[in-house]
Amino acid sequence: MTSPSIGTGPGRALLAVYGLFALAAGARATVQILTRFGEAPLAYSLSAFAALVYILLTVALARGARRLALVALFVELAGVLVIGTASVLDPAAFPEATVWSVYGRGYLFIPLVLPFVGLYWLLRRR
Repeated sequence: MTSPSIGTGPGRALLAVYGLFALAAGARATVQILTRFGEAPLAYSLSAFAALVYILLTVALARGARRLALVALFVELAGVLVIGTASVLDPAAFPEATVWSVYGRGYLFIPLVLPFVGLYWLLRRR
């Protein structure tokens, strides 16, 4: 079942931020994979995965697909927490930063805050 109301009002700002992150992370990962993949394949692959999650979230929010958005938000949150922690505990494994490295430090920690905002918005709009 779809609920168009999740992408309206303040949800439009959330939709715009996810769209921007999808574009930024996707462009960054594409350039890195095409030009320097051998330098840090794990980091660049994880950035591409983050971009796919952001694309999925953008589409889910735009279409009002609440369940899909919730699943994607939990995947995003798990990714930020797991990759963030791994990059702090073993920085050598991440010679290049990913979108979610050090909990999104390269993106002003927005990747850490964003899933909580998204979950709040979706659960509040129930």
